[in-house]
Amino acid sequence: MPQNLLNEFTERGLVHQTTDTDAIHDWLTTPRRRIYAGFDPTADSLHVGHLVAIILLRRVALAGHEPIALIGGATGMIGDPSGRSEERNLLSHETLNANITAVGEQIKGLLESTNQTIHIVNNADWMRGVSYLEFLRDVGKHVPLSQMLGKDSVKSRLDREGGLSYTEFSYMLLQSWDFVHLADKYDCHVQIGGSDQWGNITAGIELGRRLRSLNLHGITCPLLTKADGSKMGKTASGAVWLDPSRTSPYRFYQYWMNLSDGDAQTCLLRLTEMSLEECQATLQEQAENPGGRASQRRLAEELTQLVHGNSGLQTAKQATAAFFGAAIDNLTDEALTEIFADVPSHQFSLATLNGEGLPLIEVMSSTKLAASRSAARRTIEQGGAYINNIRVSDSSYHITSEDLAGRTALVLRSGKKSYALARFQ
Repeated sequence: MPQNLLNEFTERGLVHQTTDTDAIHDWLTTPRRRIYAGFDPTADSLHVGHLVAIILLRRVALAGHEPIALIGGATGMIGDPSGRSEERNLLSHETLNANITAVGEQIKGLLESTNQTIHIVNNADWMRGVSYLEFLRDVGKHVPLSQMLGKDSVKSRLDREGGLSYTEFSYMLLQSWDFVHLADKYDCHVQIGGSDQWGNITAGIELGRRLRSLNLHGITCPLLTKADGSKMGKTASGAVWLDPSRTSPYRFYQYWMNLSDGDAQTCLLRLTEMSLEECQATLQEQAENPGGRASQRRLAEELTQLVHGNSGLQTAKQATAAFFGAAIDNLTDEALTEIFADVPSHQFSLATLNGEGLPLIEVMSSTKLAASRSAARRTIEQGGAYINNIRVSDSSYHITSEDLAGRTALVLRSGKKSYALARFQ
């Protein structure tokens, strides 16, 4: 357990800004303090960009305090303009409610293993039933317009052609009131978030001072970006999600394995719960043998274990090994499709596997793994043909249902690196 949470944040490069470092240090010396971070339910899953906030809350718990994860059931109806170049599309009530439930369960699963008391709250619960006039009178009256206009998240949008709608402008008031409400109900005096949340956090601190004479504080962390400045967690096919139905454990694992050395080093410190000594030892191993990718491998293992559990990690490692030549067995069709998404494939009738089965040379030719049946025969006889990464040297070999790696698919290989996927329906 870290002796001081803020020191731990700082040593790992997790602090971008703080309001009053000494005051936060002093406040955290008392156990079981409550600290919050917010999550807007814009989708039915969190993604890699949310991992920093999740890890911060886990560290809060591991340091003996109580994390509060606030889901923005009310603020999610508007959309945070911070870090945005244009207004978000408004979600229907049905979609928003479904997202709230899904994200809440996801956060619970990621925090409960800390064995600390956690609080998952929804700001719609205290905003529901509050009239517009009540909110203006009780909250809006205490927030100077000059303060709101001075925030970078507002100024950057006002200077753009599309501007900023009044709806988005009101977001800051709602989040400010969240902070005051959590201070009232949970004695929560510290909010943490990404660096793009500084304006919203400080607005809440100021509202707490004006309304309650409270001494509230904020900590922001750097946004999760790559060395080139681009957002981490984005791929050519879209965001890297934490929900396995959106991004499989294999794809999730591979995302971290494919990071550059510099980005892997940053993430190892910020996103894993390895000790600083373990991190430095891994980075030293990486420096001595860059080709071994020790940082990427350890990072992928730690985060896949956290997000997808031991079974997800084992599946991801098995899938990765399969792509690099390990025998393929007991993988689902979905996993095979994920692993070999970019290789040629061909569909056959499942009935062809009955009886003596389908000639291997025909399957290799049909999947374009061999230019012709005679070329397939030569490859097999020369020892270069594999079914599910197991060599087959009999050119008269017939594929049957016993050869399937999944329910309806198998993997063919020619030589060391040429793959094809045979599907049977």
